Amino acid sequence: MTDTDTSPTDPDTGGKTDPRLLELLICPVTRTPLSYDRERQELVSKKAKLAYPIRDGLPIMLESEARSLDGA
Repeated sequence: MTDTDTSPTDPDTGGKTDPRLLELLICPVTRTPLSYDRERQELVSKKAKLAYPIRDGLPIMLESEARSLDGA
């Protein structure tokens, strides 16, 4: 990298995820937009009632890895 590299990173996602990427991701189940929960480091699908984790700056977009929001 050079000093002219202006790739933005979000320190709250481990400094590795471009916040613009988070805006582009959709729920793999419902194909609807996700909201970013900064405190829990998750991408939330209100329609699917699932929260996808962000680990080491990488969104884990697998239904099997998502946390259910029912009774959470």
